[in-house]
Amino acid sequence: MSTMARASGLSRFLTLGLAAILLGGWTMTAQSGPPSGHLAEKPGKFVDVTTASGVHFEGQAYHTAKKYLMETMGSGVALFDYDNDGRLDIFLANGAPLSDPTAPGTIPQKAGPKDWNRLYHQKQDGTFEDVTEKAGLAGAGYGMGVAVGDYDNDGYEDLYVTGYGGNHLYHNNGNGTFSDVTQASGTGGSGWSTSAAWVDLDNDGRLDLVVLRYLKWDFGDTWCGEHRDGYRMYCHPDLFQPIAPLVYHNDGDGRFTEVAAKIGLDKPGKGLGIGIADYDRDGHTDIFIANDSMVEFLYHNRGNGTFEEVGLLQEVAVDGEGRTYAGMGVDFSDYNNDGLPDLIVSDLANQKYALYQNNGDGSFIYSSNLSGVAAATLLHSGWGLAFLDYDNDGWKDLIVAQGHDMDNIQLTFPNLRYKEPPLLMHNNNGKSLVDVSAASGEVFHEAWAGRGLSAGDIWNDGHMDVVVTTNGGPAYILRNELQTTNHWLGIKLVGHKSNRDGIGAEIKLSTSKGNQFVTVSTAGSYLSSSDKRAHFGLGSDAVAQSIEIRWPSGVVQTLKNIRGDRMLVVDEPSQPQGAK
Repeated sequence: MSTMARASGLSRFLTLGLAAILLGGWTMTAQSGPPSGHLAEKPGKFVDVTTASGVHFEGQAYHTAKKYLMETMGSGVALFDYDNDGRLDIFLANGAPLSDPTAPGTIPQKAGPKDWNRLYHQKQDGTFEDVTEKAGLAGAGYGMGVAVGDYDNDGYEDLYVTGYGGNHLYHNNGNGTFSDVTQASGTGGSGWSTSAAWVDLDNDGRLDLVVLRYLKWDFGDTWCGEHRDGYRMYCHPDLFQPIAPLVYHNDGDGRFTEVAAKIGLDKPGKGLGIGIADYDRDGHTDIFIANDSMVEFLYHNRGNGTFEEVGLLQEVAVDGEGRTYAGMGVDFSDYNNDGLPDLIVSDLANQKYALYQNNGDGSFIYSSNLSGVAAATLLHSGWGLAFLDYDNDGWKDLIVAQGHDMDNIQLTFPNLRYKEPPLLMHNNNGKSLVDVSAASGEVFHEAWAGRGLSAGDIWNDGHMDVVVTTNGGPAYILRNELQTTNHWLGIKLVGHKSNRDGIGAEIKLSTSKGNQFVTVSTAGSYLSSSDKRAHFGLGSDAVAQSIEIRWPSGVVQTLKNIRGDRMLVVDEPSQPQGAK
């Protein structure tokens, strides 16, 4: 980045930086961010506590000479409280061996403990113990994604694990163990599945399941890249056909019925990330799907049990120049506190992460350039990501797991890297996002092949933490140790007429500084599932003036003068009411 650009403030960035990006002449190193006088104003402090926490996990990628696309995708992570002890636990999906070559029609299977999925239980002292065998979650096949949701409303969180060649639904037995109910439930699926989301599509009080599939794949020996040693590349997704997602309606008896075509959620895509929110404020939850190297999908919920794909119409299908990109991770959240869910989608280097600001009329505007996201991400590749308020100032910041998909990308693009540090951007009161990575801890100077990312308050201390998975490497637990006098409030919903997790509920919280909005969900990011509890930074206010909850059932609940700095459990009332 030039000295002139670095010395300028936001206005100069808009005139010089934007022009440089559009002309393709932006000159920055792979580690730099957008020019701003706010660079070190409000950095975070995330510390790698993986070793001290007792988590020892190595994701298996099994790189082969054939460069199978599956090798580079990584796997996901979930933060959830499986035993209802009030502490978040960690589940990590894992791959399986790939032979070299792998014959067409092969379904990879786990060969031993190093390939197992892993469940880590959080103990009272804040460290973790591996309870995988006891819980019955070692898994089978090539695991990739994970989705958390209480599908039978029994008060215990269940797990859905996606992968290649078949998915698995694990019912939480409530005694620390899980049962594989895939066959009985009818949720096994087929093909190559990636991210999944639990969401009540028809507001019947039961969570349904949307499962993305990546592309039509079979192992073969297609050579991509230069025909010389070391230069073979992973093939571009354009060489493969798209495939429709799977949508499982919860029938309420432990069984599910696949209904993608019936409800209009069957458009073939190359899905990697999924997010849910009511973008047009009509009272019905909509779905965004991040597709790889083709148009992105926005499914509008018609309110009658069916959906319509409107990505191009609402201007979220392509970037600001009308081009497709490698959509991977997604967050569907209101980052500027205007009460309207916005979208951010990660992608590969030279594409810029896509930030879409909600206009309030059902459409969006591509805001990557004006927000500072474009300059910070032009030379980076992102996967899992989350909007989270790391300093509790009342504005959602952004954290992204980064790393290219090509392990030899530097041979053809010397300015790019396979392994990259994570990205942390501070929210400047909804006006811009400022790269504060360099000043926010050593982890932002370490190069990883980042993939999955899950966010949550792991230690119930009011600080949002993250877990990041890497491709063919360890998982990292990043503890938020920022010292701040700002207050906070965590909210756990318990549905009764609505689904028990309250997924799809909207929470509006008001302080003296204004309003914040959260859609309750465990979906988002990339292949991962985050803490279902809503987190709010209260800034200098020790008390939230009001909280309004719009439950999926349609019930509206209002609470007044709620003390902060705690985890609040809110039960859904039988009818609209106020509470203290």
